[in-house]
Amino acid sequence: MNNFIFENATKTFFGKGCVKEYLACLSSHYGKNVMLCYGGGSIKKNGIYDEVVESLVKVGKNVVEFSGIMPNPTYAKVLEGARAARENEIDLLLGVGGGSVMDCCKGISMAAVYDGDIWDDFFARPGVMEFEPLPLGVIVTVSGTGSEMNGGAVITNEALKMKTGRDYAKCNPKFALIDPAYMYSVPKRQMVSGAFDTLSHIMEIYFSKPDENNVSDDIAEALMKNVIQNLRVAIENPQDPVARSNLAWDAAMAENRIIKLGKQTDFECHQMEHQLGAYTDCNHGEGLAVLHPVYYRHIYKDGLSKFCRFAVNVWGIPERGKTEEELAYAGVEALADFIREIGLPATLLELGVDGSVDLKEIADSCAIAPGSYKKMTHEEILEIFKESY
Repeated sequence: MNNFIFENATKTFFGKGCVKEYLACLSSHYGKNVMLCYGGGSIKKNGIYDEVVESLVKVGKNVVEFSGIMPNPTYAKVLEGARAARENEIDLLLGVGGGSVMDCCKGISMAAVYDGDIWDDFFARPGVMEFEPLPLGVIVTVSGTGSEMNGGAVITNEALKMKTGRDYAKCNPKFALIDPAYMYSVPKRQMVSGAFDTLSHIMEIYFSKPDENNVSDDIAEALMKNVIQNLRVAIENPQDPVARSNLAWDAAMAENRIIKLGKQTDFECHQMEHQLGAYTDCNHGEGLAVLHPVYYRHIYKDGLSKFCRFAVNVWGIPERGKTEEELAYAGVEALADFIREIGLPATLLELGVDGSVDLKEIADSCAIAPGSYKKMTHEEILEIFKESY
Protein backbone atom coordinates (compact mmCIF):
# COMPACT_ATOMS: atom_id res chain seq x y z
CA MET A 1 0.00 0.00 0.00
CA ASN A 2 1.06 3.61 -0.54
CA ASN A 3 1.98 5.79 2.45
CA PHE A 4 -0.85 7.68 4.12
CA ILE A 5 -1.93 9.82 7.07
CA PHE A 6 -5.38 9.10 8.49
CA GLU A 7 -7.67 11.48 10.33
CA ASN A 8 -11.40 11.44 11.05
CA ALA A 9 -12.60 13.69 13.83
CA THR A 10 -16.34 13.02 13.55
CA LYS A 11 -17.89 11.19 16.49
CA THR A 12 -20.66 9.03 15.07
CA PHE A 13 -23.74 7.71 16.83
CA PHE A 14 -25.50 4.98 14.87
CA GLY A 15 -28.78 3.20 15.41
CA LYS A 16 -32.47 3.51 16.11
CA GLY A 17 -33.32 6.20 18.65
CA CYS A 18 -29.84 7.77 18.66
CA VAL A 19 -31.14 11.32 18.05
CA LYS A 20 -33.49 11.23 21.00
CA GLU A 21 -30.84 9.63 23.18
CA TYR A 22 -27.81 11.78 22.37
CA LEU A 23 -28.70 15.10 20.68
CA ALA A 24 -29.53 17.06 23.84
CA CYS A 25 -26.27 16.08 25.50
CA LEU A 26 -24.18 16.72 22.39
CA SER A 27 -25.65 20.18 21.77
CA SER A 28 -25.11 21.18 25.40
CA HIS A 29 -21.38 21.45 24.71
CA TYR A 30 -21.98 24.51 22.52
CA GLY A 31 -23.49 27.97 23.05
CA LYS A 32 -27.14 28.92 23.19
CA ASN A 33 -27.88 29.67 19.52
CA VAL A 34 -28.36 26.73 17.15
CA MET A 35 -29.13 27.16 13.44
CA LEU A 36 -31.28 24.25 12.26
CA CYS A 37 -30.59 23.75 8.54
CA TYR A 38 -32.75 21.60 6.30
CA GLY A 39 -34.17 21.28 2.79
CA GLY A 40 -37.72 21.43 1.48
CA GLY A 41 -39.52 20.73 4.74
CA SER A 42 -40.16 16.98 4.62
CA ILE A 43 -38.78 16.74 8.17
CA LYS A 44 -41.84 18.68 9.34
CA LYS A 45 -44.13 16.05 7.84
CA ASN A 46 -42.42 12.89 9.10
CA GLY A 47 -41.92 13.93 12.73
CA ILE A 48 -38.14 14.36 12.62
CA TYR A 49 -38.35 18.15 13.03
CA ASP A 50 -40.44 17.87 16.22
CA GLU A 51 -38.08 15.34 17.78
CA VAL A 52 -35.00 17.43 16.97
CA VAL A 53 -36.45 20.72 18.21
CA GLU A 54 -37.75 19.10 21.38
CA SER A 55 -34.26 17.80 22.18
CA LEU A 56 -32.71 21.23 21.61
CA VAL A 57 -35.31 23.19 23.58
CA LYS A 58 -34.94 20.75 26.46
CA VAL A 59 -31.42 22.01 27.05
CA GLY A 60 -32.34 25.67 26.62
CA LYS A 61 -31.26 26.23 23.04
CA ASN A 62 -32.52 29.12 20.94
CA VAL A 63 -33.36 27.53 17.57
CA VAL A 64 -32.97 29.60 14.39
CA GLU A 65 -34.29 27.92 11.23
CA PHE A 66 -32.56 27.99 7.85
CA SER A 67 -34.53 26.04 5.25
CA GLY A 68 -34.79 25.65 1.49
CA ILE A 69 -31.43 24.00 0.84
CA MET A 70 -31.73 22.58 -2.66
CA PRO A 71 -30.57 19.17 -4.00
CA ASN A 72 -27.52 20.76 -5.68
CA PRO A 73 -26.64 23.45 -3.12
CA THR A 74 -25.52 26.73 -4.63
CA TYR A 75 -22.86 29.16 -3.54
CA ALA A 76 -25.57 31.81 -3.22
CA LYS A 77 -27.36 29.59 -0.68
CA VAL A 78 -24.11 29.13 1.24
CA LEU A 79 -23.64 32.90 1.46
CA GLU A 80 -27.27 33.35 2.52
CA GLY A 81 -26.73 30.85 5.33
CA ALA A 82 -23.48 32.51 6.39
CA ARG A 83 -25.26 35.88 6.69
CA ALA A 84 -27.99 34.29 8.82
CA ALA A 85 -25.39 32.62 11.04
CA ARG A 86 -23.55 35.89 11.63
CA GLU A 87 -26.70 37.96 12.20
CA ASN A 88 -28.00 35.47 14.77
CA GLU A 89 -24.62 34.89 16.44
CA ILE A 90 -24.92 31.15 15.87
CA ASP A 91 -22.84 28.85 18.07
CA LEU A 92 -23.69 25.54 16.38
CA LEU A 93 -24.93 24.60 12.92
CA LEU A 94 -27.15 21.51 12.87
CA GLY A 95 -27.75 20.05 9.43
CA VAL A 96 -30.72 17.70 9.16
CA GLY A 97 -30.99 15.98 5.78
CA GLY A 98 -28.93 14.27 3.13
CA GLY A 99 -25.68 15.14 1.41
CA SER A 100 -26.90 18.41 -0.06
CA VAL A 101 -27.85 19.81 3.34
CA MET A 102 -24.62 18.60 4.91
CA ASP A 103 -22.49 20.00 2.08
CA CYS A 104 -24.23 23.36 2.21
CA CYS A 105 -23.71 23.48 5.98
CA LYS A 106 -19.98 22.89 5.58
CA GLY A 107 -19.83 25.82 3.20
CA ILE A 108 -21.79 27.95 5.66
CA SER A 109 -19.48 26.91 8.49
CA MET A 110 -16.55 28.31 6.52
CA ALA A 111 -18.16 31.43 5.08
CA ALA A 112 -19.68 32.49 8.42
CA VAL A 113 -16.25 33.07 9.96
CA TYR A 114 -14.00 33.79 6.96
CA ASP A 115 -13.40 37.37 5.80
CA GLY A 116 -12.51 36.49 2.21
CA ASP A 117 -14.31 34.71 -0.63
CA ILE A 118 -14.44 30.99 0.17
CA TRP A 119 -15.19 30.11 -3.47
CA ASP A 120 -12.02 31.75 -4.75
CA ASP A 121 -9.87 30.62 -1.85
CA PHE A 122 -11.16 27.11 -1.09
CA PHE A 123 -13.35 25.78 -3.91
CA ALA A 124 -11.97 27.15 -7.19
CA ARG A 125 -8.65 25.73 -6.02
CA PRO A 126 -7.49 23.85 -2.92
CA GLY A 127 -6.75 26.17 0.00
CA VAL A 128 -5.08 26.01 3.39
CA MET A 129 -7.60 26.52 6.17
CA GLU A 130 -5.91 28.42 8.98
CA PHE A 131 -9.12 29.20 10.86
CA GLU A 132 -11.72 27.16 12.72
CA PRO A 133 -15.07 26.86 10.91
CA LEU A 134 -18.30 27.27 12.84
CA PRO A 135 -19.00 23.97 14.67
CA LEU A 136 -21.31 21.63 12.75
CA GLY A 137 -23.35 18.60 13.77
CA VAL A 138 -25.41 16.52 11.33
CA ILE A 139 -28.44 14.27 11.48
CA VAL A 140 -28.70 12.03 8.42
CA THR A 141 -32.14 11.54 6.85
CA VAL A 142 -30.97 10.35 3.40
CA SER A 143 -28.00 8.02 2.98
CA GLY A 144 -25.73 7.97 -0.03
CA THR A 145 -23.10 10.69 -0.10
CA GLY A 146 -21.25 9.80 3.10
CA SER A 147 -20.87 13.52 3.79
CA GLU A 148 -21.65 12.87 7.45
CA MET A 149 -18.14 11.56 8.17
CA ASN A 150 -15.84 13.79 6.14
CA GLY A 151 -15.03 17.43 5.45
CA GLY A 152 -16.10 17.25 1.81
CA ALA A 153 -18.61 19.65 0.32
CA VAL A 154 -19.86 19.86 -3.26
CA ILE A 155 -21.13 23.33 -4.13
CA THR A 156 -22.46 24.75 -7.42
CA ASN A 157 -21.46 28.24 -8.49
CA GLU A 158 -24.37 29.05 -10.78
CA ALA A 159 -22.77 32.20 -12.16
CA LEU A 160 -19.69 30.27 -13.30
CA LYS A 161 -21.55 27.04 -14.16
CA MET A 162 -19.07 25.18 -12.01
CA LYS A 163 -19.82 22.38 -9.52
CA THR A 164 -16.82 21.65 -7.33
CA GLY A 165 -16.09 19.43 -4.35
CA ARG A 166 -13.32 19.89 -1.79
CA ASP A 167 -12.55 17.98 1.40
CA TYR A 168 -11.08 19.86 4.37
CA ALA A 169 -10.51 17.95 7.59
CA LYS A 170 -11.50 20.98 9.67
CA CYS A 171 -14.98 20.85 8.09
CA ASN A 172 -15.69 17.36 9.43
CA PRO A 173 -18.88 17.48 11.50
CA LYS A 174 -18.17 17.42 15.22
CA PHE A 175 -20.82 14.72 15.54
CA ALA A 176 -23.06 12.69 13.25
CA LEU A 177 -26.30 10.96 14.23
CA ILE A 178 -27.37 8.16 11.88
CA ASP A 179 -30.76 6.61 12.63
CA PRO A 180 -31.76 4.35 9.70
CA ALA A 181 -35.43 4.70 10.71
CA TYR A 182 -35.18 8.40 9.82
CA MET A 183 -34.65 7.31 6.21
CA TYR A 184 -37.75 5.15 5.78
CA SER A 185 -39.92 7.98 4.43
CA VAL A 186 -37.48 8.88 1.63
CA PRO A 187 -39.06 8.21 -1.81
CA LYS A 188 -37.82 5.00 -3.39
CA ARG A 189 -36.26 6.84 -6.35
CA GLN A 190 -34.20 8.97 -3.96
CA MET A 191 -33.18 5.94 -1.91
CA VAL A 192 -31.98 4.11 -5.03
CA SER A 193 -30.07 7.05 -6.48
CA GLY A 194 -28.43 7.66 -3.09
CA ALA A 195 -27.33 4.05 -2.84
CA PHE A 196 -25.89 4.20 -6.33
CA ASP A 197 -23.92 7.29 -5.32
CA THR A 198 -22.45 5.16 -2.53
CA LEU A 199 -21.55 2.43 -5.02
CA SER A 200 -20.02 5.05 -7.31
CA HIS A 201 -17.79 6.41 -4.54
CA ILE A 202 -16.51 2.93 -3.77
CA MET A 203 -15.88 2.09 -7.44
CA GLU A 204 -13.98 5.31 -8.07
CA ILE A 205 -11.66 4.55 -5.18
CA TYR A 206 -11.32 0.88 -6.13
CA PHE A 207 -10.56 1.41 -9.83
CA SER A 208 -7.21 3.06 -9.23
CA LYS A 209 -3.68 2.15 -8.33
CA PRO A 210 -2.15 0.34 -6.56
CA ASP A 211 -3.32 -2.88 -8.19
CA GLU A 212 -1.35 -5.28 -6.02
CA ASN A 213 -3.20 -6.88 -3.10
CA ASN A 214 -4.15 -4.28 -0.48
CA VAL A 215 -6.54 -3.89 2.45
CA SER A 216 -8.44 -0.96 0.94
CA ASP A 217 -9.45 -2.90 -2.18
CA ASP A 218 -10.51 -5.91 -0.13
CA ILE A 219 -12.77 -3.73 2.03
CA ALA A 220 -14.10 -1.98 -1.08
CA GLU A 221 -15.14 -5.30 -2.64
CA ALA A 222 -17.03 -6.27 0.50
CA LEU A 223 -18.77 -2.89 0.59
CA MET A 224 -19.77 -3.05 -3.08
CA LYS A 225 -21.28 -6.51 -2.60
CA ASN A 226 -23.10 -5.25 0.48
CA VAL A 227 -24.60 -2.26 -1.36
CA ILE A 228 -25.79 -4.45 -4.23
CA GLN A 229 -27.30 -7.09 -1.94
CA ASN A 230 -29.04 -4.69 0.43
CA LEU A 231 -30.30 -2.32 -2.24
CA ARG A 232 -32.11 -5.23 -3.86
CA VAL A 233 -33.74 -6.02 -0.49
CA ALA A 234 -34.61 -2.37 0.20
CA ILE A 235 -36.28 -1.97 -3.20
CA GLU A 236 -38.58 -4.85 -2.31
CA ASN A 237 -39.15 -3.58 1.24
CA PRO A 238 -38.00 0.03 1.84
CA GLN A 239 -38.52 -0.38 5.60
CA ASP A 240 -36.40 -3.48 6.01
CA PRO A 241 -34.32 -2.45 9.06
CA VAL A 242 -31.32 -4.64 8.24
CA ALA A 243 -31.06 -3.49 4.62
CA ARG A 244 -31.50 0.19 5.46
CA SER A 245 -28.99 0.00 8.31
CA ASN A 246 -26.43 -1.63 6.04
CA LEU A 247 -26.96 0.92 3.27
CA ALA A 248 -26.59 3.77 5.76
CA TRP A 249 -23.29 2.45 7.08
CA ASP A 250 -22.09 1.56 3.56
CA ALA A 251 -22.48 5.24 2.65
CA ALA A 252 -20.47 6.39 5.66
CA MET A 253 -17.76 3.77 5.08
CA ALA A 254 -17.45 4.77 1.43
CA GLU A 255 -16.47 8.32 2.30
CA ASN A 256 -15.01 8.34 5.83
CA ARG A 257 -11.56 8.09 4.18
CA ILE A 258 -10.86 4.52 5.35
CA ILE A 259 -10.96 2.82 1.94
CA LYS A 260 -9.03 5.72 0.38
CA LEU A 261 -5.98 4.90 2.49
CA GLY A 262 -3.05 4.04 0.26
CA LYS A 263 -5.15 4.55 -2.90
CA GLN A 264 -4.64 6.98 -5.76
CA THR A 265 -8.44 7.22 -6.44
CA ASP A 266 -10.15 8.11 -9.72
CA PHE A 267 -13.09 10.50 -9.50
CA GLU A 268 -13.24 11.36 -13.21
CA CYS A 269 -16.81 10.09 -13.51
CA HIS A 270 -17.82 12.32 -10.60
CA GLN A 271 -16.08 15.25 -12.29
CA MET A 272 -18.12 14.63 -15.45
CA GLU A 273 -21.38 14.28 -13.55
CA HIS A 274 -20.69 17.40 -11.47
CA GLN A 275 -20.40 19.49 -14.61
CA LEU A 276 -23.42 17.81 -16.18
CA GLY A 277 -25.29 18.74 -13.00
CA ALA A 278 -23.97 22.31 -13.05
CA TYR A 279 -25.47 22.80 -16.52
CA THR A 280 -28.68 20.74 -16.17
CA ASP A 281 -29.35 20.40 -12.39
CA CYS A 282 -29.89 16.65 -12.92
CA ASN A 283 -30.12 14.14 -10.07
CA HIS A 284 -26.58 13.28 -9.00
CA GLY A 285 -26.94 9.53 -8.46
CA GLU A 286 -28.92 9.12 -11.68
CA GLY A 287 -26.33 11.07 -13.65
CA LEU A 288 -23.62 8.76 -12.31
CA ALA A 289 -25.66 5.72 -13.31
CA VAL A 290 -25.79 6.96 -16.90
CA LEU A 291 -22.09 7.76 -17.15
CA HIS A 292 -20.35 4.97 -15.25
CA PRO A 293 -20.75 2.03 -17.67
CA VAL A 294 -19.83 4.21 -20.66
CA TYR A 295 -16.76 5.59 -18.89
CA TYR A 296 -15.65 2.13 -17.81
CA ARG A 297 -15.98 0.80 -21.37
CA HIS A 298 -13.40 3.44 -22.27
CA ILE A 299 -10.87 2.56 -19.55
CA TYR A 300 -11.27 -1.13 -18.65
CA LYS A 301 -8.50 -2.34 -20.98
CA ASP A 302 -6.06 -0.01 -19.24
CA GLY A 303 -6.99 -1.41 -15.82
CA LEU A 304 -7.54 -4.98 -16.89
CA SER A 305 -6.46 -6.80 -13.72
CA LYS A 306 -8.69 -4.67 -11.44
CA PHE A 307 -11.69 -4.97 -13.74
CA CYS A 308 -11.21 -8.76 -13.80
CA ARG A 309 -11.20 -8.76 -9.96
CA PHE A 310 -14.39 -6.68 -10.05
CA ALA A 311 -16.09 -9.18 -12.34
CA VAL A 312 -15.14 -12.20 -10.25
CA ASN A 313 -15.20 -10.91 -6.67
CA VAL A 314 -18.13 -8.48 -6.86
CA TRP A 315 -20.42 -9.97 -9.51
CA GLY A 316 -19.45 -13.64 -9.21
CA ILE A 317 -18.74 -14.05 -12.92
CA PRO A 318 -16.87 -17.32 -13.62
CA GLU A 319 -13.40 -16.95 -15.15
CA ARG A 320 -13.47 -20.19 -17.07
CA GLY A 321 -13.64 -19.91 -20.85
CA LYS A 322 -12.99 -16.15 -20.93
CA THR A 323 -9.96 -14.12 -21.85
CA GLU A 324 -8.98 -11.38 -19.39
CA GLU A 325 -10.48 -8.78 -21.71
CA GLU A 326 -13.77 -10.69 -21.98
CA LEU A 327 -13.93 -11.17 -18.21
CA ALA A 328 -13.25 -7.50 -17.48
CA TYR A 329 -15.86 -6.40 -20.02
CA ALA A 330 -18.41 -8.80 -18.52
CA GLY A 331 -17.99 -7.04 -15.15
CA VAL A 332 -18.77 -3.67 -16.74
CA GLU A 333 -21.86 -5.11 -18.41
CA ALA A 334 -22.97 -6.66 -15.11
CA LEU A 335 -22.86 -3.14 -13.65
CA ALA A 336 -24.92 -1.82 -16.58
CA ASP A 337 -27.46 -4.63 -16.11
CA PHE A 338 -27.73 -3.83 -12.39
CA ILE A 339 -28.42 -0.18 -13.17
CA ARG A 340 -31.32 -1.20 -15.40
CA GLU A 341 -32.51 -3.74 -12.80
CA ILE A 342 -32.83 -1.11 -10.05
CA GLY A 343 -34.67 1.29 -12.35
CA LEU A 344 -32.10 4.04 -12.80
CA PRO A 345 -31.80 5.82 -16.15
CA ALA A 346 -29.29 4.33 -18.57
CA THR A 347 -29.10 7.22 -21.06
CA LEU A 348 -28.94 11.00 -20.96
CA LEU A 349 -32.30 11.13 -22.73
CA GLU A 350 -33.85 9.07 -19.94
CA LEU A 351 -32.21 11.49 -17.50
CA GLY A 352 -34.04 14.37 -19.21
CA VAL A 353 -31.00 15.88 -20.96
CA ASP A 354 -32.15 16.82 -24.44
CA GLY A 355 -30.40 18.00 -27.60
CA SER A 356 -30.46 21.65 -26.54
CA VAL A 357 -27.63 21.04 -24.08
CA ASP A 358 -24.16 21.88 -25.38
CA LEU A 359 -22.25 18.71 -24.53
CA LYS A 360 -18.97 20.11 -25.86
CA GLU A 361 -19.19 23.08 -23.52
CA ILE A 362 -19.84 20.73 -20.60
CA ALA A 363 -17.01 18.39 -21.62
CA ASP A 364 -14.56 21.27 -21.97
CA SER A 365 -15.46 22.48 -18.48
CA CYS A 366 -14.67 19.11 -16.84
CA ALA A 367 -11.56 18.80 -14.72
CA ILE A 368 -9.18 15.98 -15.65
CA ALA A 369 -8.73 13.67 -12.65
CA PRO A 370 -5.15 12.38 -12.33
CA GLY A 371 -6.01 8.91 -11.02
CA SER A 372 -7.69 7.36 -14.05
CA TYR A 373 -6.24 4.19 -15.56
CA LYS A 374 -6.40 6.01 -18.88
CA LYS A 375 -5.41 9.65 -19.23
CA MET A 376 -8.60 11.42 -20.21
CA THR A 377 -8.86 14.30 -22.65
CA HIS A 378 -11.73 16.71 -23.13
CA GLU A 379 -12.27 15.15 -26.56
CA GLU A 380 -12.74 11.68 -25.06
CA ILE A 381 -15.03 13.05 -22.34
CA LEU A 382 -17.17 14.52 -25.13
CA GLU A 383 -17.24 11.06 -26.76
CA ILE A 384 -18.45 9.56 -23.46
CA PHE A 385 -21.23 12.14 -23.21
CA LYS A 386 -22.31 11.46 -26.81
CA GLU A 387 -22.26 7.69 -26.29
CA SER A 388 -24.39 8.19 -23.17
CA TYR A 389 -27.32 9.35 -25.28
